[in-house]
Amino acid sequence: MIDGKTANEIFDSIRQHVATGTLAAGETLPPVRELAKKPAKPGPTLNLTIDTRLQELRRAQNLSLDDLSRRSGVSKSMLSEVERNRSNPTIAVLWRLASALGISLTDFLAEKDAESSPPALTLVSAPATPVIRSNDGKCELRILGPIALAGKVEWYELTIEPGGELASDAHEEGAKEHLSVQAGSLVVQVGGSSQTVRRGETVRYVANVQHAIANSGKAVAKAILVVEYSSGT
Repeated sequence: MIDGKTANEIFDSIRQHVATGTLAAGETLPPVRELAKKPAKPGPTLNLTIDTRLQELRRAQNLSLDDLSRRSGVSKSMLSEVERNRSNPTIAVLWRLASALGISLTDFLAEKDAESSPPALTLVSAPATPVIRSNDGKCELRILGPIALAGKVEWYELTIEPGGELASDAHEEGAKEHLSVQAGSLVVQVGGSSQTVRRGETVRYVANVQHAIANSGKAVAKAILVVEYSSGT
């Protein structure tokens, strides 16, 4: 469980619409899967270079950090960290900033020039990589996959402390997961079967049934988790 939700519920939350600008203020994760499968309407491409985008929008309205802080309710120190690419803002923060700037979340994340060619290389810094942590602090998921591939194939860096468990309800029919352990060992439970996976090993399993990944060892375990959807192929 993470934030009181199963992994399946978290993944579903990640995959809802963000480009339509209909995100609720209380949401903490970008919902993207439904967008990837069936966009609600045509729109500009997404640009996750939040730091430069925020600076451009703020300066275009001649707003100081203090001004934007008062409008949005986001602290000046947080705004400064975001603009220097030292903080990874949640969707809730981005929603408040977009509202304070008088634009939709879609426009906030839009490319400045939709006609320009995409860069040959795009670096996602560590602070810009979304992270989900469990309430007990024993599980952490870093979302590595891009929005465009959500609902087709998704990949995460998974860290589980001793005694931690990432439990999931059944995904959609035909879904599979691939878990490659990089440090420590993990136990994967699928239906009535279980398998210990050690450093350097990979286990592949169906994910359209209840399943869980647990750390029953004494050391921190790290792995790459890939979720594959048959509907995305």
